[in-house]
Amino acid sequence: MKIRAQKQIIESILINLQPFLEKKDASQITSHILFTSQNDKCIVKATDSEIGLQIVTDHILIESEGSFTANGKKLLDIIRILKDDEISLEILDNVLIVKQKHSKFKLPTFDPHSYPKFPTVEEKPQITLDSLSLIQNLKKISPAIDTNNPKFELNGALINIKNNSTDLVGTDTRRLAIASIQGSNSEELSLIVPKKAILEIQKLFLDQIDIYYDETNLIITNENYFFYTRLINGKFPDYQRIIPATVKHAITLPKKEMIDAIKMITTISQEIKMTLLSDAIIFNSLSADNVEAKTEIEIKTGLDEKYELSYNSKYILDFISQIDKNEFVLEFNEPSLPFVVKDDNFITIIMPIVA
Repeated sequence: MKIRAQKQIIESILINLQPFLEKKDASQITSHILFTSQNDKCIVKATDSEIGLQIVTDHILIESEGSFTANGKKLLDIIRILKDDEISLEILDNVLIVKQKHSKFKLPTFDPHSYPKFPTVEEKPQITLDSLSLIQNLKKISPAIDTNNPKFELNGALINIKNNSTDLVGTDTRRLAIASIQGSNSEELSLIVPKKAILEIQKLFLDQIDIYYDETNLIITNENYFFYTRLINGKFPDYQRIIPATVKHAITLPKKEMIDAIKMITTISQEIKMTLLSDAIIFNSLSADNVEAKTEIEIKTGLDEKYELSYNSKYILDFISQIDKNEFVLEFNEPSLPFVVKDDNFITIIMPIVA
């Protein structure tokens, strides 16, 4: 097999595939990228067996058909140091030759027939969600998804498809983020998608997509990409139970002023005590050292008495960073109970810091 292409085309494909490679063990075939040519198109794949991406391109010139593998990281390192000009990749005696004018590199290969097989979409049911809405709302909840929880199901987002809406849910046990997409669905379904996959989906897909699933995998396709991830097998916590059934107090807060005040306090401490008065909100650092930060904003809260809420500032800043409006709503009952920040279809429930 021999192919030729401009440096930027090969480099762009290899960069997109890096997150899907086995990083720890270069002796594994999953540390390699698979190139296959057929019908004037080049199909390039990477997978660590948990998550995979296939890119189809007709911007690579195929001189002779076939397939080969190459270590994804090393090949990208080589392509990066070459000049902005045409590069050729050719297999000779099971060795990959990378050439550009007077420069030449050799890389070992694996038998391409041993490369892990990707799942197919044939006879798999399809999810009929508006893909743009799905991606936008996954972005809102992704900061709240845990990354290293011994309860595996918490290291992913729940996609809970109900008759009249779909909830996207993430939690790290200190906060719970829920984004709801309205729209009728023909069947009810719950899937837990790993956080790594959620982040890659946001990077890859900006237009309409087709979504397929089975008991093991979620598959997302469009004209150029075929993406799959293994689903997390487990039971997600009953998040509906965490949402407060009734609310005593609801205050509309200005987004910019809240960000400015919270960021001022975070120069000293991530943990903040917020004192809500009838005509102002006072922010204090919660710090054990003899350092203190304090600021306040003037605002009519409508409260008759003083309330104090203590929280990790990151949780509120993560929420605020995902909303477009200039205001959001704070709902709370007692200072020791979880409180809610909300914006239209997106809410985050935050566990307070209790002294």
